[in-house]
Amino acid sequence: MPADDSLLRDRFPRSAKYSREWLAESASGGANSLWLVEWLTEKLDLRPGMRVLDLGCGRAASSIFLRREFGVQVWATDLWFRATENLQRIRGADMEDGVFPLHSDARSLPFAAEFFDAILCIDSYFYFGTDDLYLLYLARLLKPGAPLAIAGAGLMREWEDQPPEHLRSWWTPELACLHSAPWWRRHWARSGIVDVELADELPEGWRYWLDWHLAIAPDNTVEIEALEADRGRHLGYVRAICRRKAEAKWDEPVVAISSQFEPRPLLRNPEGQQ
Repeated sequence: MPADDSLLRDRFPRSAKYSREWLAESASGGANSLWLVEWLTEKLDLRPGMRVLDLGCGRAASSIFLRREFGVQVWATDLWFRATENLQRIRGADMEDGVFPLHSDARSLPFAAEFFDAILCIDSYFYFGTDDLYLLYLARLLKPGAPLAIAGAGLMREWEDQPPEHLRSWWTPELACLHSAPWWRRHWARSGIVDVELADELPEGWRYWLDWHLAIAPDNTVEIEALEADRGRHLGYVRAICRRKAEAKWDEPVVAISSQFEPRPLLRNPEGQQ
């Protein structure tokens, strides 16, 4: 039987080495994570031995890719998928020596400050990163000058109120977290703690989004029809890269306030007198 070439793209030569069967089994969302991480890493200088946080890694396909392609050490961290399952997949890829799975919420990460040489987030940062204060929390885990890099579904341009008519059958309130590349640039720059190096769109990104669904999730007709109707006018893939400023200083996140209770009279008149 001939090999299935439905997910081979000249645009992504590194990703083309991985089998369709493995990609399908490792799928955890509406995007080919290898295409996105390959696109993102074209603008990063990843070197063997670097400590990398793969935040929101899903089933750890992107983490395995990062280890195999660049020799970095990867902490594969996700909330929705169990670390035990990901460890099995990591072992199956013979990457156990450099990919370490964790189950953790993005807002409660068990890492020391300035631990990572880079943080990558593939098709998941919009779930938590739109919070105005989240960058202040996450950037403390980066060494000064180290990059935070994200790639995933997004908008080609923002709209004021409701989505265009042809997207309304697919659009749900949860999708309000999707934004454009210029939006991410402004969102990060206003924090003052990072330098934004890049925020752009993947040319013909909507086609790659559509191709992935046609190959992996052909029953998702609502999303497929939305992409076919839109044809890249509003939907596609965006990426953004920033670096923690070496001189940036900010307060550590408050996780508990130390205090001691001292009893006081509850009522103004303890005797209950008028």
